[in-house]
Amino acid sequence: MCYFIALIICLLPSFLFAEEWEDQKQFNQFASGATIRVLSSTDTAIFAPVIQDFVLKNPEVAVEYFVTGTTDIEQLFRSNPKAFDLVISSAMDLQLKIVNDGLALQLENVRHPAWAQWRQSLFAFTSEPAAIVINRDAFAGYPVPQTRQDLIQAMRARPSVFRGRVGTYDIRKSGLGYLFATQDARASETYWRLMEVMGSLDVRLYCCSGEMIDDLADGTIAVAYNVLGSYAAARHENKDVLDIILPSDFPTTMMRTAMVSKLTNQPELASDFIQHLINLQSHSNKDILMLSPLNTQSDYGDRTTIALEPALMTFLDTLKRRKFLAEWENAVIQ
Repeated sequence: MCYFIALIICLLPSFLFAEEWEDQKQFNQFASGATIRVLSSTDTAIFAPVIQDFVLKNPEVAVEYFVTGTTDIEQLFRSNPKAFDLVISSAMDLQLKIVNDGLALQLENVRHPAWAQWRQSLFAFTSEPAAIVINRDAFAGYPVPQTRQDLIQAMRARPSVFRGRVGTYDIRKSGLGYLFATQDARASETYWRLMEVMGSLDVRLYCCSGEMIDDLADGTIAVAYNVLGSYAAARHENKDVLDIILPSDFPTTMMRTAMVSKLTNQPELASDFIQHLINLQSHSNKDILMLSPLNTQSDYGDRTTIALEPALMTFLDTLKRRKFLAEWENAVIQ
């Protein structure tokens, strides 16, 4: 009877959330101590080793891990900031806005370089480039594109090969996709020409990198644009099928960030988890952190990396966002 009651208590948090999660998993669920809840955009398969290492070092702690899209994360967290202790997302701009709106806890005891944190409340722990990822079969005997202009030329030269077989984010739904798109558009007009060509080829629109890579691996699509290179690199079983290209014309790198809810019931444990993420930035932890680790070079912060600064929120302005999405739809939805 006692065991049955304990089981119900352990499973109760699962019933508290009616959201249809992309994934949901409990780690160390029968631990004797507290539970911390993590809301994240990072696939469980990729992030599980990080959590498993944390509970190994903190065996009395349980972790509930909820996965959903970057846009959904912001909406869910704002609607109920008490429900989650930590928020992890690749959408840097949405994360920064949450902090600026006073919903994150300041962690004065966490030490991190100034360029990799914001107001001691938002902490970057990976550096991940946006990549062009291709299925090698589609380019057999043809040059592999190294720039966005190369990709435009390749698609124009063989439209029958690429029609319906090019993928990118649906930036109306994906916070990360919107971030990458606005950064690309600021960098070069080539972005808009690329979107027009993709639109003319009946581009497929996706919520997330994982789904794009699945379709690349089985040949459903031949090219994925602005997919996370770290996700593709983690697919060891597809290494002979996929090529990851970091465009040489204007590379874009985002930093995955984490914060603690200001209304957390577990401030010390949540802070310890942030410190755990920061401590993983070494080559000895490469099997634990499957994502690209944070580039900690002292001269880091060049033009290829999206900076944690107020300018990042420019395109979150309602009017600017509406205008940008209208231009994107005109180019892509043909």
